[in-house]
Amino acid sequence: MDALVALPVILPLLIGALSLALWRSHAAQKLLGVFGTLALLAVSVHLLFETWEHDHLVMHMGSWQAPFGIVLVSDMLSAIMVVLTGIIGLATAIYSLSDIGSRHERFGYYPLFHLLLAGVNGAFLTGDIFNLYVWFEVMLVASFALLILGGERAQMEGAIKYVTLNLVSSMLFLTAIGLLYGLTGTLNMADIAVRLAEVEDTGLVTVIAMLFMVSFGIKAAAFPFFFWLPASYHTPKVAVSALFAGMLTKVGVYALFRVFTLIFNQDVNYTHEILLWIAMLTMLTGVLGAAAQFEFRRILSFHIISQIGYMILGLALFTPLAIVGGVFYIMHHIIVKANLFLISGLTYQLKGSHELKELGGLYRSHPMLGVLFMVPALSLAGLPPLSGFFAKFIIIRAGIEVEAWLAVTVALVVGLLTLYSMVKIWNEVFWKAQPEPAGRAAGSGAPAGSLFWMWPPIVGLALMTVMIGLYGQPIFEMAELSAEQLLDTSRYIDAVLGADYVESLQEMRR
Repeated sequence: MDALVALPVILPLLIGALSLALWRSHAAQKLLGVFGTLALLAVSVHLLFETWEHDHLVMHMGSWQAPFGIVLVSDMLSAIMVVLTGIIGLATAIYSLSDIGSRHERFGYYPLFHLLLAGVNGAFLTGDIFNLYVWFEVMLVASFALLILGGERAQMEGAIKYVTLNLVSSMLFLTAIGLLYGLTGTLNMADIAVRLAEVEDTGLVTVIAMLFMVSFGIKAAAFPFFFWLPASYHTPKVAVSALFAGMLTKVGVYALFRVFTLIFNQDVNYTHEILLWIAMLTMLTGVLGAAAQFEFRRILSFHIISQIGYMILGLALFTPLAIVGGVFYIMHHIIVKANLFLISGLTYQLKGSHELKELGGLYRSHPMLGVLFMVPALSLAGLPPLSGFFAKFIIIRAGIEVEAWLAVTVALVVGLLTLYSMVKIWNEVFWKAQPEPAGRAAGSGAPAGSLFWMWPPIVGLALMTVMIGLYGQPIFEMAELSAEQLLDTSRYIDAVLGADYVESLQEMRR
């Protein structure tokens, strides 16, 4: 059973290696992409149910017991994130059959795609703070290569900003790890949590916490370090943009949830007050940036930033209901945001432009696409009965319970401005008549072949959004169990270290 924890990391690495071995066979790489991500999703769902049943699953690498060896840990939050990686990975792999042409395949799209999935899952499952850094670097390498795939000028400009700020984040992350190791003498996150509670120099602990907050804030595109995201996410192929939009920033959010519940929970009034202001400013800057844009993917990119603010708000309020809302919001947003990017790509193939002023008339020519856009768009804005309404409702209710009136007001205003942006896209792309002259020739830049494979993932993700809204009780229960585990850190610590080790350590200190 413990070996199951490693499969979501091993499987994409294996499929990526096979894709590399079959470099000359693009057809084989495509098949591996689809069936490999399908297998990843199946394994991830199995891991989720086993974690739900057993509370935590822990794999000790090389049979070295923690904290002396490396561990992989699956609790509900990490298992949920791995399932979402499988869902978005499968959707992107199917979409890529129509979106990714032979030119990008020759540059190694599929091996890099699987390497990125392995890095994302490794970050979600690791129980070692240094290995979290290692998986972040794996993601950085794979995502940078995918970002510049094709070598266009806009891609290179966006990639420079992307990699520069992410390298700064990595430097701060490594510095924080070094200081934390010097303070505690361990890299195992559960062991750090035990030992840090005994540290008397709380000032140094707070400094280290701030370094982690800045590092993960950059990765999550939180205020004020968000500007790399809208400068880069609209430049690569749409399949790559959708994968990035769905998963990459959420790894940063996941890391914030992990370390600021498990490790840095000694001075919540200070650290989480800062997180509260970061959340509000992230929401505002993201939505105002989106309101000023008139390019389809740039609007969506800015909205990634604003929605990250809601997730951080759930962590910052730090109540059981708020954590439930944050986890629920992550699940909702990954599906919705990836789908909106996929829709923008299909729109481009049909009309030949991402500029709103050059688009129009799609509701008349493709009414089904208009309906499929409205589902995630209205969900992103938080309209009932879609998933986004319940995600926002839980967080806002949690804010009301603790009388965080300013945060509640910001969340409501940002929701209205999000609706404005989605209505703007609807009016410009779908409702108004096609302007003359039209944009670039429809389908320009499209790979040879049918656009058929772009439709199934869009339809599937839209149905998931509706189902979460109409039948959200199981999703809420998973988020609730995640919140219980995050707030009751003893469950994680005992699962990783064992109750005997914790007792012996405390006895030695006495």
